[in-house]
Amino acid sequence: MRVYDQDGPGLRAELREAVVVLVAVTLGGVLLGLLWLWLAPRVPLVGIASEGNWAVYPKETEGEQAIGIDGTFTLLGLAFGAVSAVIVFLARRRGGVPLVVALCLGGLLGSLLAWRLGVALGPERDVIAHAKAVGEGVTFPAPLKLGAPGALLAWSLAALVVHLGLTALFGPRDPEPYEEPPAP
Repeated sequence: MRVYDQDGPGLRAELREAVVVLVAVTLGGVLLGLLWLWLAPRVPLVGIASEGNWAVYPKETEGEQAIGIDGTFTLLGLAFGAVSAVIVFLARRRGGVPLVVALCLGGLLGSLLAWRLGVALGPERDVIAHAKAVGEGVTFPAPLKLGAPGALLAWSLAALVVHLGLTALFGPRDPEPYEEPPAP
């Protein structure tokens, strides 16, 4: 644990710590992307050929898997935000604006990295070619798609709320500006 003077570590040290947090949280997006790929439900599709033209349709027209994909990403983002905020708070209890900004920006960049990684490693994105490859009437998974772009903010918002809550509850207190005079 570092010992700082009353005013904190200084701007240069705060910025250095913020950059470390930004990079570490952003790299956590790789784990989020892999978990999303593993846990997200798959939307079943089926290909039908008609006179040489292929069409791809959802196998279950009332399936809720597409919403489940967004929900899985959002819930994982909230969990990653809470965990990253707790880790950052335990590592540096004083908080600070650069640290909180790095935590939020890292959460956003980590979410973007997770989204792109999940899409890249997920099922084939060219559904017509995939339907032709598996054959007519055979069920295959749709590519991962994030239909709710607001889910990308879940990590950042959870990290912000949890970190600021922990700082408010357990962070160092400012000294009282005026001492009460001693009783006579």
